Amino acid sequence: MPAVSRVLSLSLNVSILGAFALSVAACDRPSADTAQPQEEAAAPQAEQLTGTLDRSFAGEAMPTVELTDPDGAKLALAETKGQPVLLNLWATWCAPCVVEMPLLDELAGELGDSVRVLTVSEDIKGAEAVTPFFEQRGFDNLPRWMDPKNDLASAYGGGAALPLTVLYDAEGNEVWRVMGGYDWGSAEARELIAEAAAG
Repeated sequence: MPAVSRVLSLSLNVSILGAFALSVAACDRPSADTAQPQEEAAAPQAEQLTGTLDRSFAGEAMPTVELTDPDGAKLALAETKGQPVLLNLWATWCAPCVVEMPLLDELAGELGDSVRVLTVSEDIKGAEAVTPFFEQRGFDNLPRWMDPKNDLASAYGGGAALPLTVLYDAEGNEVWRVMGGYDWGSAEARELIAEAAAG
């Protein structure tokens, strides 16, 4: 009986040592679940750009919400009538938002005055979160509009996941919306945006 106990005890110790060795080895590898640093997340990643197009709200008027920027300037969305608008709701803590922002920046530069791209942060911390985010990435074509009280998110139903991007025609009527991250560098994106001019 003592010999059996010793064998069991030895077997248990080997199992414990094996589990410990595996856990130590795992520390050297980054976990698949670990959030990537924002600098790395800026590169387009297919798994983050799986947004879906929704036309069920077509024809609805743009919400009458006032936005602010870090300098205190204000913009009433009603003032954007007369020009198509691509309105993007995002946040610094939203992984797919961070992935698609450089694509939106390039798109805004390409579209120029033909379609106004408005990026609106839903970060509760407002400028405290938005300003360093933009400074680190050097976006040249995106505005720093903020909606820290989430009035705009509430106007879209409050439960919408970020990012949410809505295209409006020059009359301020919705053409379509994309829920989730999207590849704004694709030919398909440009075809969809062209619908604002046609509508």
